[in-house]
This record gives sequence, C-alpha cells and structure tokens, in this order.
Amino acid sequence: MRIFASAKRNACMIRIGLLSDTHGYWDDKYITYFETCDEVWHAGDIGSLEVAQRFQAFKPFRAVYGNIDGQDLRRLFPQTLRFTTEGTEVLMKHIGGYPGNYDASIRGSILARPPKLFVSGHSHILKIKYDKTLGMLHINPGAAGIYGFHKVRTLVRFVIRDGRFEDLEVIELAG
Repeated sequence: MRIFASAKRNACMIRIGLLSDTHGYWDDKYITYFETCDEVWHAGDIGSLEVAQRFQAFKPFRAVYGNIDGQDLRRLFPQTLRFTTEGTEVLMKHIGGYPGNYDASIRGSILARPPKLFVSGHSHILKIKYDKTLGMLHINPGAAGIYGFHKVRTLVRFVIRDGRFEDLEVIELAG
C-alpha cells in the first residue's frame, strides 16, 4: 500500500520528503521514495554540491548547511531556515538538539517563538518527539548517507494538511 498515492498537490496540503546527513552520498532510492512528495527537505550535512543539485533538479528543495558542508553549500543554503507552509511554521537547523536538550545555538529562537515543527539532523539518530511544553513536533530523520556510526539509513515522509501532521512514515534504506 502506498501512503502517497497521488503526486498532485492539494491546495491545503503538502507532502514532504525529509532527510539529513547524506555526506555526499547519492542513492537512487531517494528518488523512488520521494517521487510522490511535493518538496524535499534536507537537514544539513549534504556533503557535496552534486547531491544538492540532483535534489534541486528533482523537486523543490529546502535545505540548511551542516558542519561538514563547504563554502559552496554555505553560499547556497542558510545555517537556519524558518518558513511557513500550509499553515505550519517550520524551523530547520542541522545542529539543533531535541526536546529537553535543545542546542544552545537555537534554544533562544525556539523558546522565544516556538514553531509548530522543528527539524534537525547531525546526530545520525532518528528521533521524532512531540515537545508538550512548547506545543511543537521535533523530527530528526537520522542519516540517509553511508558515512557515520549509524547502522540503519533512514528517510521520513509526512503530510502537512491545514497545519496538522499526517501520514508520518519512517523509511529504512537497506544496504
């Protein structure tokens, strides 16, 4: 069963493909799993301009740079990205921590004006957790690349519909 059966975008919803920590590694499975998504978001450590360009040629692409990304990627993507889509304010930063332990570099921004969704990467550990105190969902999609200590490569897909999160799906990449 495919959760994302239609690639057609509804005016009140958007399908997101989310990943992080590719570290310059390209896998054609990204295309397979994100084909039905409206946008692809990358939470940093893209690793190469070529990987970023492949995503940009495939779908609308939002990204932040990570600690391993060079100046070529830092010129294209911000360190922190805050935007609103489908009634949902999103904040994305590569090194961000998680509920109860936000990184000092982003803590003030989160506490002063909590978004509905905070996306981070860096840890290579998949973590999806709701911060009840701030009324905010946090997603770290884990690592999609092959470099690092993680044993399982992961992607996340979900839908934002009228400011709500739906059909959240974790995808484990074999190999």
